[in-house]
Amino acid sequence: MVRILGIETSCDETAVGIVEDGRNILSNAVSSSLALHGPYGGVIPEIAARAHVETIWDVFAAALDEARRSPAELDAIAVTRGPGLPGALLIGLAFAKGLALALDRPLIPVDHLAAHLYAAQMAVPTLEPPYVGLVVSGGHTLLCVAHGDCRFELLGETKDDAVGEAFDKVAKLLGLGYPGGPAIDRISDEGDATKVRLPRSQTKRPFDFSFSGLKTAVYHHVEKIAGSTAVGSTAVRSTTGALSPPVEPSSRRAVEPLRALSQQEVADIAASFQETAVDILITKTLRACHRTGIKRVAVGGGVASNRRLRARFGAEGAANKLDVIFPPPPLCVDNGAMVAGIGYPLLQKGRVASLSITSDSNLCLN
Repeated sequence: MVRILGIETSCDETAVGIVEDGRNILSNAVSSSLALHGPYGGVIPEIAARAHVETIWDVFAAALDEARRSPAELDAIAVTRGPGLPGALLIGLAFAKGLALALDRPLIPVDHLAAHLYAAQMAVPTLEPPYVGLVVSGGHTLLCVAHGDCRFELLGETKDDAVGEAFDKVAKLLGLGYPGGPAIDRISDEGDATKVRLPRSQTKRPFDFSFSGLKTAVYHHVEKIAGSTAVGSTAVRSTTGALSPPVEPSSRRAVEPLRALSQQEVADIAASFQETAVDILITKTLRACHRTGIKRVAVGGGVASNRRLRARFGAEGAANKLDVIFPPPPLCVDNGAMVAGIGYPLLQKGRVASLSITSDSNLCLN
C-alpha cells in the first residue's frame, strides 16, 4: 500500500490530499481564497500567493488529521509543478521540497492538467487509457488523447480565452458577479437558450478552440438591446447590475448610460451563451472521438461541474455510443487528491525529481 500526499497551489485554492495506491482518497483538504478575489472580478496573483503562504500549513495539518495519518506514514510527496500562476506554484513547490527533504521521501512533479484528467480515473476505476481527454477550466481548454504510460498527445487547445475565462467575462458583463461559471449555470435555468443566436468561431486546426469571438458577440448583443454606444474608459452599470462592455481607455467621448436589462433578458443571454459554449466543446470532442476511433471520454477541470455540459454530454454520449466520464464536483475543482492520485503511476514509472526542480507556469501535458 503506497500513500502519497499531493499538494496543489496553481491558482487560488490551497489544497492537500492523501491517496492510497492512486485510487483510495484518505483526505482532500482545500482552502480557497476566492472571496478575496471577488471584488476584483478575477484572481489577483499577489493575493493568491499570500493566501497560500498563510494557509498551506493549516491545510496540510487538516489533510493529515482527516486521513488519520502521521507524516512518517507517507511514502512520497507529489506537487503541482505547472501550469499556473508563478508565485502560487512557487509556494506549493517550496513546501513540497521541505517535506520531501525532512521525511526523506521521493518528490513527484505533477502536471496540473494531467491531474485533472486523472481525477476521472479515480472516480471510475474501470476507465483506462487510451481515452480522449477534455480539460475545461478558467485557465485552460484543450483536447488530448491519454495513453497508458502517463503520456498525453495534445490534439488542440484554445487560441485565446479559456472557456472558464469566457464564462467569467460574460457573467461580469451581465452583472452576475465572480466566479461567473456557477452564476451563469444557475440563472440559465430561467432563460431561453434559443433566444439569442451566437456564433461558433472557426479555427484553422480542427481541434483548437476560440471563445473570444463568442464573448464579443455577447458584448455587441448587450450593447444593441441596451440602446447605448457604451463608450468611455470604464464599464457602465445598469440599474439591474448589468455592465456595458469596457472600451479602450483612449476614448474621451461621454458615456451614455444603459437602459436596465430585465432579469429575463439577462437569463436568456446567459442561457444562450452557455448553450453555445457547451455546443462548441461537445462538437470538437465528438470530432476527436470520430477521428481517433476512441469511445471513451474523460472531462476534467472546474467547468466540468457545469450541469448543462454534463447533461449534453450524457445525451450525446448515449447517441454516439461513447462512455463519457465526469469526476464528482470536489474532484473537478483544483484539489490535492488528484495530484496525489496521479503521483502513484508516476512514482511507479520512476518519474521523480531532485530538490533542484523548478516550477513551469507554461507546462502543458508534459
